[in-house]
Amino acid sequence: MGWVRCAWGTDIWGASCYGEGMKLNERFRGYLPVVVDFETGGFDKDVHPLLEVACSFLTWDDDVLGVGKVHTWDINPYPGATIDPASLRVTGIDLEDPERNAQDEKVALGEFFKLVRQEMKSSACHRAIMVAHNASFDQGFLNAACLRTGIKRNPFHPFSSLDTATLAAVAYGHTVLSEACSRAGLHFDTQQAHSAAYDTERTAQLFCRMVNNWTYAPLLGNGVAP
Repeated sequence: MGWVRCAWGTDIWGASCYGEGMKLNERFRGYLPVVVDFETGGFDKDVHPLLEVACSFLTWDDDVLGVGKVHTWDINPYPGATIDPASLRVTGIDLEDPERNAQDEKVALGEFFKLVRQEMKSSACHRAIMVAHNASFDQGFLNAACLRTGIKRNPFHPFSSLDTATLAAVAYGHTVLSEACSRAGLHFDTQQAHSAAYDTERTAQLFCRMVNNWTYAPLLGNGVAP
């Protein structure tokens, strides 16, 4: 972090040019960052199903981003879906587990989107933006599921995202989640990896670490840095 000079000439320590009390919707251009992770039945969004969905909403206090509660949903494979057995070995998901309490994907996504919209309203954000590790993967599966289920009101931006793999490559020189967390000084338990809830929480911690360590100094309206 370093000193930056705001438009009105006040030096502050590594914070924004909005002054004290900047809001979350000001930090991310009106977007609500929602950290997500999906566990799936394979790598192909067109034939493999969503099996787990997790998300975390972020807290914002005194220009510091923090990790909120993680919400999770177990999802039944949609009729006709193809499941790669190798993916189940990696995730450890047991589709026959009677305690799994899975829902159909349209129901689960409806609940997920309802929570996102509630958070958007409370944060005065006009749209959600996905924060994920290798976000194009999760974004592709989400868009495919919305198309398959006929969900038309997806609160997330259809193609923009905040990809922590890309950000970690810039900040720490690595794209793998476990190694990026290690280089950021965050513990990563490989025994819990590939659980949507755990990967969401770790991704959220990594994203917050990178955002909070970044000196936020946007250009002024005249194109001159403060």
